[in-house]
Amino acid sequence: MRDSKGQPSAQAFGKADGTHGEVGVFRSSVDPQQSKSCEEPRGGTYVKALQSDEGQGDGWDKLLSEWSRIVTPEKIRKLQRTLYRKAKAEPKYRFYSLYGEVCRRDVLEEALRLVSRNGGSAGVDGEELEEINSEGRRERWLTEVESAMRARTYRPNAVLRVYIPKGDGKMRPLGIPTVKDRVVQAAAMIVLLPIFEADMHEKSYAYRPGRNAQQAIMAIISGIAGGRHEVIDADLSGYFDSIPHQRLMKLVARRISDGTMLKLIREWLRAPIEERDAQGRPRRKRNDKGTPQGGVISPLLANLYLNKLDHEVNDRCEQRPVMVRYADDFVILCRRGNGQDLMRRLKVWLEHQGLTLNQEKTRLVDSRQEGFKFLGYSVSQRRRLNGSRYVHVEPHARSRQKLRNAVKLQINHWTQGQSEEETIQRLNRTLKGWAGYFRFRNHTRVFKKMQFYVSMKVGRWLWKRHGKKERFNYQTLADTNGLYRLI
Repeated sequence: MRDSKGQPSAQAFGKADGTHGEVGVFRSSVDPQQSKSCEEPRGGTYVKALQSDEGQGDGWDKLLSEWSRIVTPEKIRKLQRTLYRKAKAEPKYRFYSLYGEVCRRDVLEEALRLVSRNGGSAGVDGEELEEINSEGRRERWLTEVESAMRARTYRPNAVLRVYIPKGDGKMRPLGIPTVKDRVVQAAAMIVLLPIFEADMHEKSYAYRPGRNAQQAIMAIISGIAGGRHEVIDADLSGYFDSIPHQRLMKLVARRISDGTMLKLIREWLRAPIEERDAQGRPRRKRNDKGTPQGGVISPLLANLYLNKLDHEVNDRCEQRPVMVRYADDFVILCRRGNGQDLMRRLKVWLEHQGLTLNQEKTRLVDSRQEGFKFLGYSVSQRRRLNGSRYVHVEPHARSRQKLRNAVKLQINHWTQGQSEEETIQRLNRTLKGWAGYFRFRNHTRVFKKMQFYVSMKVGRWLWKRHGKKERFNYQTLADTNGLYRLI
């Protein structure tokens, strides 16, 4: 839909007579009529606003158990609780004085713990996590970071770009900030996450406490069961590297009025990209758009940029479709005959936001006729023996092949000389991770096949290792060699 000037309509997904479908319009998050009641005294902190009662029905209790796994110190949980409750209670409130919370020593210590738990390579400065966490260095390093933050002399370094292979043979760009940048970004995440979490749509499932891929699949099952059989299986072209900085910062500023905090986020976005040739020589270039995958704060910003689309499709579209999103992967479930129109409107909306649909991978399917792949699962409609339909979910063929490839890398003639116990332990970690993710819905048949495959590979590996053929079944391998049971 386009306006009289030929620009994409701001109401591409909204009702024709609605005003809430506006796109890209920046305004103060505090209504003029309510500015006095919403404003807090200058100089105060949000921690002081914490009351003795925790409040009822604000959704925090549901999230607290998940957040406590991420942030354990009680002071930080209180800070997050206060921010979340304030954001949930006043959707138009803009937060100030956040930078001081990011500089807190306990927040920085927790940020370093989170970054250390996730691991990762060194950035452009070559500084490793092991070196920072060494005895005698950790406290001194944190003091230096805290001092630079409080003196406002901290400046982000360039982001090291590396490429990792994708399933289709192409390469995915990955940005690696320095450890210092990752720690400061993690500290900012601790403070910003509860604010933006209060605004996120319920049908968004990635990088959020208490949400996971299996919940997204269950939402798809519910949508199909509700009669929405046409599925727009969407794919965005280079989403993380395509987000316009100016539009993204407008969305951030709708909730954040702290100028120092906004400047810090803008500097992270604009940090130059450094690539290295085969000889290791660096080459830097400007970063005019995108939030590189690999940055700690990138998932939050990427979620925020598509949050508007979640609300437009799920809450404001007259055809009442259901959009289920996991980061930049999403599907739109709609009723018969609405798919083509929704796909056209989706394309217009995304173009207005500076994004592009991948025409080769985006398709419209009828789930009653064919299945589709989402988050590694194969989703399709099948019939029971009594003729009734049900939604069948199992690991996709590509996901199964990835496991086979991982097993081949660990169980082959190159590993014959390695310790049998260590090799089985490494393989078990791979199997546990794969099974933990895919042990869901109609997985049993596939798991039996994969278990048979693993037993054959390990059995042959043991034949060659011991120089004689023996009959190994999975039960024997599990009991004798400690091989992990998929079933």
